[in-house]
Amino acid sequence: MPLVAHKSLPTYERLEQEGHVVLSPERARTQDIRGLHVGLLNMMPDAALAATERQFFRLVSSSNTISQFYMHPFTLPEIPRSERAQQHIDQYYESVEEIQSAGLDALIISGANVTEPDLAAEVFWEPLIKMIDWASSNVTSTLCSCLASHAVLQFRHGQKRNQLPTKKWGVYRHRVVDSSHPLVHDINTVMDVPHSRFNVVSREQFTAAGLHVLVEGDEPGVQLAVSADGFNIVFFQGHPEYDKISLLKEYKREVGLYIDGRRSSYPPYPDHYFDRHTKALLEEYRLQLESARQHNRKMPSFPEHQVTNRLDNTWHDSGESVVGNWVGQVYQLTHSDRKLPLMDGIDPADPLQWLARRESVKMGETASLDVVETLL
Repeated sequence: MPLVAHKSLPTYERLEQEGHVVLSPERARTQDIRGLHVGLLNMMPDAALAATERQFFRLVSSSNTISQFYMHPFTLPEIPRSERAQQHIDQYYESVEEIQSAGLDALIISGANVTEPDLAAEVFWEPLIKMIDWASSNVTSTLCSCLASHAVLQFRHGQKRNQLPTKKWGVYRHRVVDSSHPLVHDINTVMDVPHSRFNVVSREQFTAAGLHVLVEGDEPGVQLAVSADGFNIVFFQGHPEYDKISLLKEYKREVGLYIDGRRSSYPPYPDHYFDRHTKALLEEYRLQLESARQHNRKMPSFPEHQVTNRLDNTWHDSGESVVGNWVGQVYQLTHSDRKLPLMDGIDPADPLQWLARRESVKMGETASLDVVETLL
């Protein structure tokens, strides 16, 4: 779906250069179609602020080539920022008050930099709760990424995330476990999704919270789930928005921490991400690095270019399909007035009528079993 460049945000120019469809406001007004207003609550740290914009804008834009999107990036003022990042926010972002005053059709909430063992102790905790509460009553659907999902499960359902023995990062295989939901309609039954986290909320916790799990994997656990009503909140534990190089950048950063003495051990490879040739290349680099450290020589350059050429993106198409289905359902449900979450006549307890259809199918299956037992 095309983006509408209604602000001078540099991300629009960058995405247009990459081949994404970006419309000027003048051209958008000539199309006889209602644009969808999507908020992006960007809580990522300064270094990842613009990259996160591009990743989510890219994912939304590529999910459909017909409809128009007005993207509304904003952040929480309680999150400390550098002077440069704050200038970017002041110039291109909207305030929370502006977002709530104008309204949204849909909302995406990014992850964030965590510094405390308990999410409730983070500076963004209270304002994030208020934003999610507002969105639940005023926005058709909210898509929560990773940490935002963990936050909702903790404050709304009393399900705290659990720390993993080691960091879970890499690209993992998942399977659709409930194909009846519109979010997973006509997508691959098996899909890859990147993960990068130290914590997890288990399938048992999602179920205890009354949520519906749609996609999960043996290694990383639940990837996609929805709220009890089927659509008001969508939960991701992974990062389908990641670029091909996102995990490489993270690996390079960990190597840098080791070089600077801020990490005691050399970082392991992200799971299922590098091929054998790439691992051999990176092992050769590690040996050169260790030799340079030992003999007090200049550190070798990280072979980023050589590695990048061998990376594959095996997850974007599935993530794009899920987001496309999400956007499509928002279009079908949202009110013509973006300050109102649902069209007249939509049941907020079952907006997709998915719960009713599931119950009908179950009743049909029960009736069929009764007939079989009677015949036997």
